[in-house]
Amino acid sequence: MTAMTSGSNIPLPTSRVAVDVAGPVRLDVSGLLLTADGKVRSDDDFIFYNQPSGPGVGHRSGGGSAPDAIVVDTAAVPAGIEKIVITASPDAAGQTFQGIEPTATVRSADDGSVLASFTPPRLGAETALVIVEIYLRNGAWKVRAVGQGYANGLAGIATDFGVSVEEPAAAPAPASAAPQAPPMPSAPPADPRVAAAAPPPPSAPRAPAAGTGRINLDKGRVSLRKNQTVSLVKGGKPLLSQVRMGLGWEPAFHGKDIDLDASVMAFGPQRNHIDSCYFGNLSILGGAVKHSGDNLTGEGAGDDEVIVVDLGRIPAEATALVFTVNSFTGQKFTEVAKAYCRLIDAASGEELVRFDLTEAEPQTGVLMAKLIRQFSGEWEMTAMGEFVKSRTVRGMVKPAGQSL
Repeated sequence: MTAMTSGSNIPLPTSRVAVDVAGPVRLDVSGLLLTADGKVRSDDDFIFYNQPSGPGVGHRSGGGSAPDAIVVDTAAVPAGIEKIVITASPDAAGQTFQGIEPTATVRSADDGSVLASFTPPRLGAETALVIVEIYLRNGAWKVRAVGQGYANGLAGIATDFGVSVEEPAAAPAPASAAPQAPPMPSAPPADPRVAAAAPPPPSAPRAPAAGTGRINLDKGRVSLRKNQTVSLVKGGKPLLSQVRMGLGWEPAFHGKDIDLDASVMAFGPQRNHIDSCYFGNLSILGGAVKHSGDNLTGEGAGDDEVIVVDLGRIPAEATALVFTVNSFTGQKFTEVAKAYCRLIDAASGEELVRFDLTEAEPQTGVLMAKLIRQFSGEWEMTAMGEFVKSRTVRGMVKPAGQSL
């Protein structure tokens, strides 16, 4: 059995698999059949408890005593369907994933043997989740851990993938009668949790809440908040050129010089540490990642240390980069001001993404940001701002790996 991490993938050894999602509360599980453009062909491709069967994909209820599951027979999936997205949302209306750690378990649908499991890290205000996806790549079916949260519930997921969601009609009803949810445009009656949340109008794109949602670079520079993610895609194309991760800080309240060390650690799909780039090891991954060298004071405007990353040259075995800052001399981050990291297009000098650290804890290390390679080739950057007790790069490796 493989314990998967966000972004990792494994081949499916059998054509029939079941994905169940369990948690401390009752969860609704659904599946969407997607074409190459990432959309359903029609509302019939949305499989959930009220529409439990589709071509090659079915919903299996746990009856309240076991988790619901989506069963996929890849041999029966129609031509043109390249991905089946598995989603989960709390059964109770309005409940978030705060304090809930759902686990998706991928099993053989024939004998029930466990193939893989995935528990998304650090969920909060999300009310729905794309947890895993089963996808076709070069003629073979694979499963990938996703963990993408949505703050606007199952309706947000449904509309993202092209399912029609109608706003409930304001028809009067007798006081003693429970209001009825309107039907989906297709034949089966709608999931009331979906129908009750109409999508925003096309002219007003959904704004992600703190720590949730998907953003890209199309509208220019992105300022991230803690736990928020940006997809490094611009104009529909992944950013695969050379970028610079600039990290900066100042002594707090005009205090003494601050000698902090910026570093980046490369990990594989199973959270395996590959190498670390820092002032004592200025180049890793065949030169695809390079460090500018040590800054001993933190004084002066601009970036204190810079790490250059050639996204297009990162070898396939490296799927994650975690950027950290630590205090070798033992000064705490409560003695540091204006700490930040920013991603810059190395060719144009344009600042693409910025994350300002607005909190401080009396610790000697902080995980600033991470870059995760998606199965489709693009990279995503997530702001972290997680403080840890470590004065050395070596001590940062374990918490960095645990953050993936």
